[in-house]
Amino acid sequence: MYKKDPIFWWASGVFVLGLILFAITQMDIFFILLIAAYLLRPTLASLGLARKYVDERELSIQYRSSNIAFFVMMVACVFFAAILKAENNHTGEMFYMVILIGIVAKALFSILSSKNFREAAPKIIISVGLFVAIFSGMGAIHHGIFSINFLMNFLPGIVITLIGVMSRYCPRAIAVVMLIITISLMVFILRREISWATVGTALIVGVPLLLASFGLWRKLKVTEERGIE
Repeated sequence: MYKKDPIFWWASGVFVLGLILFAITQMDIFFILLIAAYLLRPTLASLGLARKYVDERELSIQYRSSNIAFFVMMVACVFFAAILKAENNHTGEMFYMVILIGIVAKALFSILSSKNFREAAPKIIISVGLFVAIFSGMGAIHHGIFSINFLMNFLPGIVITLIGVMSRYCPRAIAVVMLIITISLMVFILRREISWATVGTALIVGVPLLLASFGLWRKLKVTEERGIE
């Protein structure tokens, strides 16, 4: 699988650089370079930037192995989060943040891979709205499904979902509304408390919605404009 092509030599250089920096600084953060070196080839292949160095068979193998690895990592995150929660250790919430980031990133790139940003924008808004509704609602479900606390956590996600549905019919008006709501939501989240959780939540929710609001300004492809607009 590992061919001695330019990608191999770049990955080897990044790997060696990571080892040298870790040896000098003893900072674990530089292990990111080791991970980057290992994932450089499949990442470039997935982005379509290394097609002449990757054949169809290798792409197929990488696709299957990546999906299996993603599933295993999600299961491991849930397992470790459950262990920490059982020990009454709230740092386990970081594992749930990793799960959310992974799922949102996978869904976002899957949608954007179609390269039809105008068509993808409503799907992104609807997906984010459902995620917000489900995970915000789960955080308050111990108060009861019909409690005010649960409804206050659940309704914002439903509102975003409905806006996503409406964006199919009046995209540019919704784009302006979505932009205002997204910026307001990010400010509201960050004003509560600046921490890894609030910053992570703001990015997970805000970045896809900002991309979607800009995508709604794009025109549909010619084949899709007929019969839709």
